[in-house]
Amino acid sequence: MAGTPLITELRAALGADAVLTDPDLLRMHRRDEADLCAAGTPAVVVRPRTTEEVVAVVRAAAGHGVPVVPQGARTGLAGAANAVDGAVVLSMVAMDEIREIDPVSRIAVVQPGVVNAALARAVAEQGLYYPPDPGSWESSTIGGNVSTNAGGMCCVKYGVTTEYVLGLEVVLASGEVLRTGRRTAKGVAGYDLTRLFVGSEGTLGVITEVTVGLRPAPEQSLTLVAVFDSTASAGDAVARIAAQGLTPSLLELLDRTHLSAIEAYRPMGLRTDAEALLLAAVDTGDRAPGDLALIGEVCTAAGADEVYAATDAVEAAALLQARRLAHPAMEHFAARTYPQGNGGLVIDDVAVPRAALAALLDGVARIAVECDVPIGVVGHAGDGNMHPNIVVDRADPVSVARGRRAFDEIMRLGLALGGTCTGEHGVGLLKRDWLAEEIGPVGVRVHQAIKSALDPAGLLNPGKVL
Repeated sequence: MAGTPLITELRAALGADAVLTDPDLLRMHRRDEADLCAAGTPAVVVRPRTTEEVVAVVRAAAGHGVPVVPQGARTGLAGAANAVDGAVVLSMVAMDEIREIDPVSRIAVVQPGVVNAALARAVAEQGLYYPPDPGSWESSTIGGNVSTNAGGMCCVKYGVTTEYVLGLEVVLASGEVLRTGRRTAKGVAGYDLTRLFVGSEGTLGVITEVTVGLRPAPEQSLTLVAVFDSTASAGDAVARIAAQGLTPSLLELLDRTHLSAIEAYRPMGLRTDAEALLLAAVDTGDRAPGDLALIGEVCTAAGADEVYAATDAVEAAALLQARRLAHPAMEHFAARTYPQGNGGLVIDDVAVPRAALAALLDGVARIAVECDVPIGVVGHAGDGNMHPNIVVDRADPVSVARGRRAFDEIMRLGLALGGTCTGEHGVGLLKRDWLAEEIGPVGVRVHQAIKSALDPAGLLNPGKVL
């Protein structure tokens, strides 16, 4: 396709260096990190640097009837960034400018290719804090975080990405540029179009600029770990912490499978004989020592056989790093379980009310036995958002079928417990059927009506969400 009219038009608009047709580069941009999700091969990958160039790409693709698939760092876990055959992949990584940090209004204005950790560090230099911190924060981009409404470990106290998106610049399927939202502390004029695009996974428009809200930097946090002889008792501790009105800034759970996987991947002295570990932190200033002590007492009352408080910031950072290693450690575990490169992970993302967390954890353990597949559980226990990691042998259709059955059973259980099919990873390709189950036929029709109004030709990230 290197000499087609579309490629010629794109090169004229963006320059040859921003239009990639090398087969190896096309293969690199086929998919995100979701396992066992279909992916096509794009016809071309473009890397615009300005909103005007995005407009040119969208208009050129529309003129030729070619789908457009926006991509960020491709760290997603639901297939939302997967290409379709013959598509234009719109890679936003070159749009990586932090345009403004305003400490008075406590906002930042960024392009979508800015990496989450880069923004967090830049605002920290001015005594400010950007809370959303997905596990991939060192590589995931703000545009991708907004598109999937990403969460992270601090969500228990600070909420997910949508709480911090004040305004957007979006290129619509028509090539028009829409600005939504505000820079003011208050603003309720009209429909909330900003939140409409947050979590839309590139199906309604291409995000080219994001205005985010910031907070004052929190006090230095204090951290503890509590060790349990069952995941259900750890879940019970989470419910008790919430019931007592305590406000941890982080409350994470790792089960025995993850503890063993992390220790094998990068030895840190973790308790691999424990069935579950809760990692808790508080950043409540002068009250922090007392708040942390109360959380420890609750954990002990719920059955923890060991509660240990980090002695300094270095030790606390090491514990937090152990949690961030959960995903690569499980990838390593899957590779060791099924060698020759056949080990795969189907990563679930179910969220339930905190009171139902113990029932969810018990249910996942039962499903693992019934489906005869290894499942490790990790996640943001403080807000009921867990990530069961289902380990499969990609080369064995029976193993894959068991994994898919386990995935569906976990989804079914989560909804039955009053939960949702995704807490932070988005819908993508992985959960389209379960989204329809969750929102019902009226919800599906409303979604489809919005999609049709904004993208009548269906060229923006086709096949995703619905």
